[in-house]
Amino acid sequence: MYETVNGVRTWYEVRGEGEPVVLLHGGFSDSRDFEPSLARLADRFRVFLVDRRGHGRTPDVPGPVSVDVLAGDVIAFLEEVVGGPAHLVAYSAGGVVALGVAQRRPDLVRGLAVLNTAFAKDGWVFLPQPGGELPGEIADRYAEVSPDGRDHLPVVVEKFARAAHDPEVVDLGAITSPTLVLGSDDDIVHLEHTVALYRGIANAQLCILPGTSHLMLFERPDLCTDLVAGFLTTSPEPLMPIRRAEVVA
Repeated sequence: MYETVNGVRTWYEVRGEGEPVVLLHGGFSDSRDFEPSLARLADRFRVFLVDRRGHGRTPDVPGPVSVDVLAGDVIAFLEEVVGGPAHLVAYSAGGVVALGVAQRRPDLVRGLAVLNTAFAKDGWVFLPQPGGELPGEIADRYAEVSPDGRDHLPVVVEKFARAAHDPEVVDLGAITSPTLVLGSDDDIVHLEHTVALYRGIANAQLCILPGTSHLMLFERPDLCTDLVAGFLTTSPEPLMPIRRAEVVA
């Protein structure tokens, strides 16, 4: 179904019942990427699968994009479609957007899980380049559902690649939501940056999956889903806390 939010005719689907969870996909993909994994959170939650602007079944709109613009899309979606606060579960570039939402509107984020995500451009081992081309498989998948057609993909690549090089850094100190930082030991996000993301958010948990890459959701779908579901449904009870000593006390 479609709803116009923040000036964008946005495609989304709702599955399941319970507390709302909004899934935000990565760059140059769409919510279909969650089908083998996090879409199964609908067994326990009311899950909103959303195609972000210029991706999947949601058309592109004129003008440049930025974290501020993309976070504004999600904020409008939470307010107008979800109807209030939700858990945000976000992958890769979608995680950058989710961090931006949590920074700007902590009142709308019950819990935050970010997977294979960086909070600044220097966190990525490499970034998409303006004028670059995507692999044919990605272009084919885009063309399957995009209302803009295959020929529009270079426009999307150009504007989102430029946004990826924006020097803006997310203010992690402004994020108050319980947060899960889930990364890979062979990611396109520097491991040190993933640890810095965890350390920068006061109420965060960290998990690094061994033997996984940036495609962790496809390599270990069951484990990723179980970890996110566990984070959203339980509170940590460490027996020997150090970082959380004051919180536990």
